[in-house]
Amino acid sequence: MVALVSQSNEPPDTSGRLGRGMEQFHHPRPVRVGGRGYFRPTAQRDQLLAGLTGSVLEIGAGDGVKVTCYPAGVEEITLVEPDPFLRAAAGLAAPNVATSVRILDGGPTRLPVPDASCDAVVCSLILCCSPRLETTLAEVRRVLRPNGELRFYEHQPSPKPVLVLAERVMTPIWSRVCGGCRLARDTVAAIQRAGFTIERLDRFPLHGVTHALGNARPE
Repeated sequence: MVALVSQSNEPPDTSGRLGRGMEQFHHPRPVRVGGRGYFRPTAQRDQLLAGLTGSVLEIGAGDGVKVTCYPAGVEEITLVEPDPFLRAAAGLAAPNVATSVRILDGGPTRLPVPDASCDAVVCSLILCCSPRLETTLAEVRRVLRPNGELRFYEHQPSPKPVLVLAERVMTPIWSRVCGGCRLARDTVAAIQRAGFTIERLDRFPLHGVTHALGNARPE
């Protein structure tokens, strides 16, 4: 296990030196909007993280800028990332927030934290890439404390049957190009099958693709 631990008393970054950041390396959508020295979370990331407190684990580091988007009530952020380059990039962003940040070597099927140690787990455009989604969701359940919650922001199959067929046909090639992303994976249904109760769910199109954003708790 590799762990980069950073803690700083500096305020969240508003200088713009970190830029817009990205959700995940294979889904390089910005986590922040703005410019001229001031950035704020995108509407999607703001909704994804709103109201979180305590110890939060996010699967996938992106470039680390996402740590600047967490609300003040979060006491510790743990990023789990298998790629050493992205862990190093996240380590450069971590000192820009006052919250304690840990960056750990691990992946969606192996979360390197103890049982019942997290108040929330955040998955943003990462569950589509898990090689074994059932294992990932079982890991999420394992690390959540009683009454903990899963926050998710994932794309979903199109509601149109013709487009779903096209997504399935494209998936083998798309997956190779986009870090294992499976276009036609119904992540919301998988979350429910894994024994979670979905408490809030918003579906919306973004860049022509259906997305789902919500939260769920283990039953």
